[in-house]
Amino acid sequence: MKESFDAIVDYMMKAGFFMEQAVEILEKNMIERALQSTGANQSEASKLLGIHRNTLQRKMLAYQIDGKRPRRKPVASAPGKTGRRSRRA
Repeated sequence: MKESFDAIVDYMMKAGFFMEQAVEILEKNMIERALQSTGANQSEASKLLGIHRNTLQRKMLAYQIDGKRPRRKPVASAPGKTGRRSRRA
């Protein structure tokens, strides 16, 4: 793993990346992966990254990362039901 990381560092140095840019790329990717692996659970992602949840949220705003969970599809109603109540006279 160290060899892979060293290769990435060498590439970034030769490509002219500044350290600040490299840190941003690394942070953004780690945050996105942590959110992906926890199903967008920010609390679990922050524990996985070893940072406070508020720090995670601040970095998500800074890097414009959407941390919303995917919405579930609504449960289909039974056939013939419209979901409306009928009025009684």
